[in-house]
Amino acid sequence: MQTAIMAIIFFSILIFVHEFGHFIVAKLTGVKVLEFSIGMGPKGFSTKKGDTVYSVRLLPIGGYVKMAGETGFEEDVVISDDPDFFTNKTVLQRAAVIIAGPLMNILLAMALFALIFSIVGVPYIGTEVGQVVEDSPAARAGLEPGDKIVGANGQSIQEWDQLVGVIQNNPEESIDFVIIRDEKELNLTITPEIDPESEKAIIGIIQTQSLRKVNIIEGLTLGIQQTIEIIVLTLSALGKMIIGKMGAEGVAGPVGIIQLIGESAQVGWVYLVNLMAVISINLGLINLLPIPALDGSKLIFLAIEGIRRKPVDLKKENFVHLVGFALLMALMLMITFRDIMRLFGLGD
Repeated sequence: MQTAIMAIIFFSILIFVHEFGHFIVAKLTGVKVLEFSIGMGPKGFSTKKGDTVYSVRLLPIGGYVKMAGETGFEEDVVISDDPDFFTNKTVLQRAAVIIAGPLMNILLAMALFALIFSIVGVPYIGTEVGQVVEDSPAARAGLEPGDKIVGANGQSIQEWDQLVGVIQNNPEESIDFVIIRDEKELNLTITPEIDPESEKAIIGIIQTQSLRKVNIIEGLTLGIQQTIEIIVLTLSALGKMIIGKMGAEGVAGPVGIIQLIGESAQVGWVYLVNLMAVISINLGLINLLPIPALDGSKLIFLAIEGIRRKPVDLKKENFVHLVGFALLMALMLMITFRDIMRLFGLGD
């Protein structure tokens, strides 16, 4: 039950942020918004402010922004000269409304990563010794776990890569190290050996990975970098799946994601927030794919309209989105079935 509640909150945040993107840009471009809803199905709660009904529906499986002039799959196309209708806005204005949803998911991921980096810190490998390999040059010289190496052969050492560079540039040659142990400075001489596997000079130590706290500006910068890296990796993986160089074994549906949410929540809030950021990125990217019923497909139709200088027939466009929606639901059912099979140990 706790996992279910956590999953509802988790998905509700992602959906709210996505739909809020559509909503706020629609308002800014003068589109009349009829309803802003979180959830689907019967209304559980609603209130009206101005022209907009704000509602929470009973089924926590999505959400939507209902704009004047925008038709659903089951509705008749309404033609009007009302300047507040979505269909009467310029191509760029409509494109901005559509792309704002996925963009907000990307921005959410950046903010979540920045939150983690600013509060918890970023992984940092300093020059503190984590482990000393038994019977290694470092062990024989008296180096101990917890020692911090601050100098080597007269060179100041501040990063682990610097230390590795000095060691590998001096194979089988004595190196004078300056270390800090219990706030005292000590000097040790260590002669690196050649590792038979890597054929590189080593002294037999393993680094300690710690966390370095950063200010909000650096945290945001790192959050943007992390988001970009995940976007690149995700698009690369998607491209490999499309051309058949990678299987879809790692793709998870709602059941699989709920399981991940439960596992992450047990480990700690950092892992849960990190998972939300990753899924938010994926939600944004998937919505931008040119698949009927998704935001990316709507952008394609707008691009066609911009090139032709004439809108595509709305009935035909709605039909394409309806077919796409049906296919997406079928795919989602297949992925969900596979997730359930895996959950009970019946899948691959």
